[in-house]
Amino acid sequence: MGIFDVIGPVMVGPSSSHTAGAVRIGLFARRLLGSGPKVANIGLHGSFAATGEGHGTPLALLAGLLGLQPDDERIPAAAELAREQGLDYRFETVDLGDVHPNSVSLNLDGEGSSLEIMASSIGGGRIKVWRIDGFAVNLDGEYPTLLLAYPDRPGAVAIVSAILANAAINIATLKAHRTERGGQALMAVQLDEVPPINMLESLRHLPHFEQVRFIPALGFGG
Repeated sequence: MGIFDVIGPVMVGPSSSHTAGAVRIGLFARRLLGSGPKVANIGLHGSFAATGEGHGTPLALLAGLLGLQPDDERIPAAAELAREQGLDYRFETVDLGDVHPNSVSLNLDGEGSSLEIMASSIGGGRIKVWRIDGFAVNLDGEYPTLLLAYPDRPGAVAIVSAILANAAINIATLKAHRTERGGQALMAVQLDEVPPINMLESLRHLPHFEQVRFIPALGFGG
């Protein structure tokens, strides 16, 4: 058990799970999208839907999508900031099935890109991202993360692993997901350190990878 499990993160309250965790989910989604979203359809599940309003969950999710940290004093003004920045957003209640009660689905459109993400706030400001664009994943935002989309083919994992090894970047976790054999695939790689820009560019120029996205570690504010 770490200190954040005991006292929670530095944050604007009232709740580490309903507020700080929600901010971090929104921030993860923004970074994965690669820009601030222009349109956001946000589905609140379980406790997020039932008690989220009183805990400021909708404002916290908006704050994260706008790029704010969990300790930013502007979180209560997130709706006003969203209007100022031209973010078209809509909230609805959804049933995401047998998942953590503090869960949310985000369907985002940005500058030439779109994203579907499902995530949960699991306590102490910590999050679990469990679906991205239809692929099952298991990410927590604690590590710098690479996401690579590609047609399923032999050797893809070995190619990425070799490039990371040559750059002396250690892999914390790596998991490849696919729709079916020979279908579309998504590789999620959590790293022990931030990769250099030239290494990211090398990955983006590989012929068989359709999209390479990098998400810095979230941190807990500041």
